[in-house]
Amino acid sequence: MAMDYGKCAKEIYETLGGRENLVSAAHCATRLRLVTVDNGRIDMKKLENVDGVKGVFSNNGQLQLIIGTGTVNKVYEEFLKVSGMTAATKEEVKAAAAAKQPVVKRMIKALGDVFVPILPAIVASGLMMGLVEALGKAIPSFAGSDWYGILDLMANTAFTFLPVLIAVSATRVFGGNIFLGAVIGMIMIHPNLVNAWSVGSMDAADIPVWRLFGFPIRQVGY
Repeated sequence: MAMDYGKCAKEIYETLGGRENLVSAAHCATRLRLVTVDNGRIDMKKLENVDGVKGVFSNNGQLQLIIGTGTVNKVYEEFLKVSGMTAATKEEVKAAAAAKQPVVKRMIKALGDVFVPILPAIVASGLMMGLVEALGKAIPSFAGSDWYGILDLMANTAFTFLPVLIAVSATRVFGGNIFLGAVIGMIMIHPNLVNAWSVGSMDAADIPVWRLFGFPIRQVGY
């Protein structure tokens, strides 16, 4: 017997608590992805027993209903008709789900979103720096060679210009023009600023300071 997509969608909608308990809805290849106001208002057992629903679970603020390939899209279309909602993308549903998370979790996620994309560059640079340094100590003649110089430069570039990588990634996550974000990162490594490594050998009184609106700003870079 063919599945009644409209009946399935209506039962899901009613079990979820109606429109006032729904925030966003989308679907992937097999699952209906929903963000609700309060999952505590939903009878999960009843939802699992809806004809056509093969499983229900909650993940990262999303309520996901397993319906199946080739079926979920049809149930989704009927669900939109029944609920009066507009179609949303998976990214929009993820954003809506993230907005429901506690502040601490949102902060941790934001940090992850900023740093995870640049981890490959940091890890590769760290490994290369260690390898080049080890070769330089094991083979003294290599330490003074042109090969050592160029490999050392390539290895530490990601760390030398790390503020630029972080600024670009942060701009991508929080929104804005990534080129302006890159400029903010470049400001931190501008040659007019005292290199942070050099600060260690300076007396505190010798560190140049700007005084703007009564606030002291040390002229120290990354």
